[in-house]
Amino acid sequence: MPQLIATVATLVLLLASLLLVFYARREAEAIRKSVSEETRGMREEARDMVSEAQRREERVAQREKDLAADQRAAQTYSRALEERSAVLARDERRMASARDEVAAETRRAVAEAAGLSPDEAKTRLRTELLIEAKDEARAEVRRIERQAKSSSERRSREILIGAMQRQAARTSSEFAATWIDLPSDDMKGRIIGREGRNIRAFESITGVNVLVEEGVNAVQLSSFDVERREVAEVMLRDLIEDGRIHPHRIESAYHQAVAATEARHLEAGLDAVEAVGVRGVPEDMVVTLGRLRLRSSYGQNVLSHLVEAGQIAADIARELGADVEVARRATFLHDIGKAFTHERAGTHATLGADYAREQGEAPEVVNAIAAHHDEVAPETLEALIVQVADAVSAARPGARRDDADAYIERMENLEHLVADHHGVSKVIAMAAGREVRVVVEPDEVDDAGVGELARTIAEHISKDFSFAGEIRVTVVRELRADAVAG
Repeated sequence: MPQLIATVATLVLLLASLLLVFYARREAEAIRKSVSEETRGMREEARDMVSEAQRREERVAQREKDLAADQRAAQTYSRALEERSAVLARDERRMASARDEVAAETRRAVAEAAGLSPDEAKTRLRTELLIEAKDEARAEVRRIERQAKSSSERRSREILIGAMQRQAARTSSEFAATWIDLPSDDMKGRIIGREGRNIRAFESITGVNVLVEEGVNAVQLSSFDVERREVAEVMLRDLIEDGRIHPHRIESAYHQAVAATEARHLEAGLDAVEAVGVRGVPEDMVVTLGRLRLRSSYGQNVLSHLVEAGQIAADIARELGADVEVARRATFLHDIGKAFTHERAGTHATLGADYAREQGEAPEVVNAIAAHHDEVAPETLEALIVQVADAVSAARPGARRDDADAYIERMENLEHLVADHHGVSKVIAMAAGREVRVVVEPDEVDDAGVGELARTIAEHISKDFSFAGEIRVTVVRELRADAVAG
C-alpha cells in the first residue's frame, strides 16, 4: 500500500511537470510571435520614415534649384533696370540742357524785344509772378474768411436761437405799482380808516401812495422806490391778514416788515440759486444776491436777469463744449456788484469781481465778472459766454425800458435836492413826484420856520428842477405848512 501511494504521487508530480513545460512553451511562443510582430511594424515604420525623408530632401533640392533660378532672373532684371536708368538719366540731362538753352534763348529774345537785360527781365518776371501769386492768395484768403464768417454766423445764430427758445421765462421788467387783492369790500374801509387817518398814517410811515378805486376789490401801492414798495406790501398783507388796522398797529407792522428784510433777502437768494442750478454759494453771497431783487436796470429786475442769463449761458456753453458750470456760475454772479454801487465807489463789474474774489470764487469766475463789460480783457471762453448771455437776456423784447431808470433817477434827484436843505431829516417823493413830504428836526426848525422852509424848498425846486406840472411840498414838524412849486 505505501508503494502504491508513492507511485501515484510520482505520477502526479510528473504530470504537473509536463503541464508546466507545456504552458511555458506556449507562453514563450506567444512572446516570440508578439516580438516578431512589433519588430516587423518597427521595420515598416522605419522604411516609411526613410521614404518621407527622401521625399523631403527631393523637395528641398527642387526648391533650392527654383530659388537659384529666380535669383539669376532677378539679377538679370536688375542689370536691365540699371541700364535703362542710365539711359533715362542721360536723356534727361540732354533734355534739361536743351530746355535751359531754349529758356536762355527765350529770355534773351524777350529781353531784346522789351529792351531789357536778361537780369532785368528775370527780376521783372519774378516781381510780376510774386504780385500775381499774392493777389491770388489774398483772394483765396478773403474767400475762406467769408466762408468761415458765414458758417460761424450761421452756427452762432443756431446756438443763440436754441438757447433763447429753451428759456421761456416771463418778462422781468419792474413797474412802479403793486396791486394787492382784498378779501372783502369792507377791508377798503378799514384801510382808509376814520376820516382817512389809517391811510394817511400808512403813507406817512412808508412813503408809498395807497390808491383805492371804486369797483375794484384791490388796492394799489405806488412808489418809484421798490424797497419802500416791498416793505409797504409786506405790511399791508400782514395788516389784512390780522384784520386790526389803526395807526399804532400800522407803525408796529412797519417795524416788523423792516426787521424781516434780511430774511426776505435770504429767501429770495435761495430761490434764485435753486432756479439757476448753482451749487456751493456762501450764505453771505446768497443774501447779497437776494438784495438784487429790489434792484432794476432799465426796468429789468436784476435778480431775474441773473437767473435767466445764467440758464442761457449754460445752454450756450453746452453747445460750444465749454465748462457749463463755470459759465453758469459766472453769469449768475456777473451783476452782483450792483448790490454795492450805492455804498462803494467803482463800477459794478469791478465791485462784483472784488466781492467774488473775497468770497473765494475761482479766478476764471472772477475774470468773467470783471470782463463782462470789457473793463478788463476776457481770459476764457466762459468769460465771452457771460457777455453773450448778458446781452441776450437784456436785449430780448420787453426786457428793458429806458424810461424806467430815468424816472427812478429823477425821483432820487428830487429827494436829494430837498434833503440838502438845513434841518431836513427825511424826504419822500410821492404821487410820481407830484408831492414831496419833508420831515424836519424839531430842534433845528421851529414852528415859524416850517412855512418859510416849505416856500424855500418850493422855490428851489421851481428854479433847479424841471418838472412838468406842479409839485406839492409838505413840511411836517408838529404843525404842517404847505407850498406849491410850479
